[in-house]
Amino acid sequence: MPLFQRCRGDRHPRTYVRRAASVCMDDAEARRELLAVLTENARQETADVAIQLGLSEERAATLVEALKTEGVLRGYQAVVDWGQADVQHVTAELELNVELDRETTYEDVARRVVKFSEVESLRLVSGDFDFAATVTGESMNDVSHFVAERIATIPEVTQTVTHFVMETYKDRGVEFESREDDDRLSVSP
Repeated sequence: MPLFQRCRGDRHPRTYVRRAASVCMDDAEARRELLAVLTENARQETADVAIQLGLSEERAATLVEALKTEGVLRGYQAVVDWGQADVQHVTAELELNVELDRETTYEDVARRVVKFSEVESLRLVSGDFDFAATVTGESMNDVSHFVAERIATIPEVTQTVTHFVMETYKDRGVEFESREDDDRLSVSP
């Protein structure tokens, strides 16, 4: 079995893949691998992504466009260490409990909540509360007023719990370096 082999469907003469098995990636595997590569670094050129995946540049570009068209790829964002930025910025994790009636669904409540620009993410979750939201603002006061005046006033919302983020150590797979050494003395019993 050859250590490197050319994939069927890749017309580029230099497209070889290091494979242990004798089959090349099918579309599902290629899409999964492509998403993993883009999640790690979405700023890469298509040619670099293609090389990493062992695909032709044309096939990699086609897969990216298909993922965009299908709504799988919804955007590309920078991971910002707001603690290092010279900008006022506060993030809070918000727990929401809701009570639904016969005409209102979780989708209906979610559609209302996601319209607010302060809401960066919203997820329906299992556990002690119904929705988990990430909310941002320029100050704790801004976030508190937003929650009290805009979220808590939604008729189906029965309870909110706000957790202000004090320090971020990792965000979307990117680890943040410590800004200062811990000068506290360790105490042992």
